[in-house]
Amino acid sequence: MRVIKNWRDIPHFETPELEREFWSETSLDPRLMNSSVLKTDNRESMTVTLRFDPKMLARIKRLARSRYLNYQSMIKQWLGERLEKEM
Repeated sequence: MRVIKNWRDIPHFETPELEREFWSETSLDPRLMNSSVLKTDNRESMTVTLRFDPKMLARIKRLARSRYLNYQSMIKQWLGERLEKEM
């Protein structure tokens, strides 16, 4: 069985039948599912200050806005994905 380790690996399905066939042969990596759960306990996070070039930050904000995301959440998601890749 194929295991999906990144959300981008899930294709666009033209028909429900193609999607059903895909998921009958595919599963999601549990770490991917765990990373998508919103944690509500704020004691599990820490505040970190980063300095960005203003132009870079503007580009990040624009990209996040186009994806209907908060730019800080998007940066956190990117860091999490990269950390998983490095591990």
